This record gives sequence, C-alpha cells and structure tokens, in this order.
Amino acid sequence: MTPMRRPAVGVRAAMPALGDALEFMRLIWAVDHGLQKASKRMAASAGVTGPQRLVLHVVGRFPGISIGQLASTLHVHASTLTGVLGRLERRGLLDRRPAPRDRRRAALGLTPAGRSLDLSLTGTVEAAVIQVLDGLPASKASAAREVLTLLARQLGVAIDSADRPPRA
Repeated sequence: MTPMRRPAVGVRAAMPALGDALEFMRLIWAVDHGLQKASKRMAASAGVTGPQRLVLHVVGRFPGISIGQLASTLHVHASTLTGVLGRLERRGLLDRRPAPRDRRRAALGLTPAGRSLDLSLTGTVEAAVIQVLDGLPASKASAAREVLTLLARQLGVAIDSADRPPRA
C-alpha cells in the first residue's frame, strides 16, 4: 500500500470545479472576509469600523437625515443602527437633534470630529472600491451593480435599481 502524499506547503491541491453558483458564493465569502479584515484595520488606524465610516459618509452627504431614512438607505432595520449610532455619538462624531418638521424624530449630523473622518482615506474599503471601479469600463461596473442588485432582491432585500438615499 503506497502512503498518501500531502501537498507541499503553499501548493494547492487540485480542486474539482465548483460550478457557477458555488464559485460565485466563494467569491462573495472572500469579499465578506476582506470587508471584515479591512474593518478591523480601519478600527485600529482610523478609530472607526467600516460600518461606522459608512454611516459617517451617508450622514455627511445627507445632513439632517433621519434614522429611518439612514436605515432604508443602508438596507437595514433601524434597530440594527442603534449600537453604531450610540458608539459614534459617545465618541463625539455624530449628533442627534430633533428634526425641524417633527420634533419626535431625530435628525442626524456630523460633529467637526465626525467631519474629519468623512474624508477619503487610503487603506479603507471605499478606497479599494474606488480603485476597482475606476479601473473598470463603465459597462462592467454597471453589470456588477446589476448582479449585486438582483442577488440582494433574490435574498429578500427590497432594493430598487435606482435606489438612492432620500433627501433629508
């Protein structure tokens, strides 16, 4: 009986083809893993996680946005934002004030410290996305958005192809 040989370190054993769906899922998992790693790096270097920076960016672009509008823009339930908003508020990066038209609702805004983190920084997720999108023809970027939109819809996320944040 011949002994089984292990592949040398750093050499990948030949894998059978996964098929289109599994290969696509593998790539999504790789992107998710990369997002998690980048978020941890950003927390260490910039002091905020990827999701926190995303909230700062959206609030920075739409001052006075309500929590409900922010949740809708990010395709999450408002309760999902509770912890993120609380941490940003405690750190003095975000403020909540009564909305001008309905004092029962909160309008979100950035503090001066929050505005300083609403700048593009190297090593962030959006810097990587910008670099990739800038290197693609518009048709490929559009096709990628379409695939992601269709996948989100298939997974039950109510997303409009012309989805844009509501005006604050």
